[in-house]
Amino acid sequence: MQQTQKTTAVTFHTITEHDAGQRIDNFLLRQLKGIPKTRIYRIIRKGEVRVNKKRTKPEQKLQPGDIVRIPPVIMEEKKPLSKAPDHLLRLVKEATLFEDEELIVLNKPGGLAVHGGSHAELGVIEILRQLRSDLDYLELVHRLDMETSGLLLVAKSRKMLQALHTLLREAHQIEKHYTALVSGEWKGGTRKMTHTLERKQERTQKVQVSDTGKASTSIFTPLRHYKGATLMDVQILTGRMHQIRTQLAYLGHPIIGDERYGDEKQNRYFAKHHHSARLFLHATLVSFKIDGKTYSLEAPLSEELQKVLQTLV
Repeated sequence: MQQTQKTTAVTFHTITEHDAGQRIDNFLLRQLKGIPKTRIYRIIRKGEVRVNKKRTKPEQKLQPGDIVRIPPVIMEEKKPLSKAPDHLLRLVKEATLFEDEELIVLNKPGGLAVHGGSHAELGVIEILRQLRSDLDYLELVHRLDMETSGLLLVAKSRKMLQALHTLLREAHQIEKHYTALVSGEWKGGTRKMTHTLERKQERTQKVQVSDTGKASTSIFTPLRHYKGATLMDVQILTGRMHQIRTQLAYLGHPIIGDERYGDEKQNRYFAKHHHSARLFLHATLVSFKIDGKTYSLEAPLSEELQKVLQTLV
């Protein structure tokens, strides 16, 4: 993506209900995308950013009606995103399971990133914004690995985003279940397991069980036994990177189709004999209560994953 530099003009923003309640530093990070945090804090510290004509501090929370002055800054001007092709617009539209005034819920297909990056310019959120240009605000509530399918929540307001982030930080406030097909026969019944997980190296995208990582807890329940595999329900009580994939691999039951943590020989066997072409991990159920309203959302397995199970019967 080609970039050029430009210097912005002084701008003034009147804080709306959508933006109220957030810290000024977080507001600036959203307004000045691509600007390093260090520069954001510098212009705050030097008094170049003003709220209602007064100096501010990074932790100041914005209120409706506040007027924020943002000084001129040098920004990298990115080439506009490409228009999503029709098949991706159709794919995301058909993936929509639920919508109300505050939330959109998708059944994300496997193989589609939740946001654009080095692997793909367009992810679910960019495609959804093009599809729903009638909406002023759309933000991912959480993420799913590219290979993982299933429930993905998108907030239609900052209020909803902040409320759901609060629930996610508080244990047991959001119930989240995944369905996974794992290698081998799971012995016994339900097991609640806690492991400490950390990245292998600072910049790697792989996680390992270690003595110094963050505590990660999941509840594993076998749903059905097949020859050489077990269908599992996994409820996560924490939300660490690659939590389910890492824990199951550590327990000797890697997820079928997991190229990062799985058994290469087993993956080849299932691809050849059971048409398992990708990671068999699906976000099945999310349940939570917010502002007196209960949400209980379920996403059925894709036809692709159902066919894999049919070949095992």
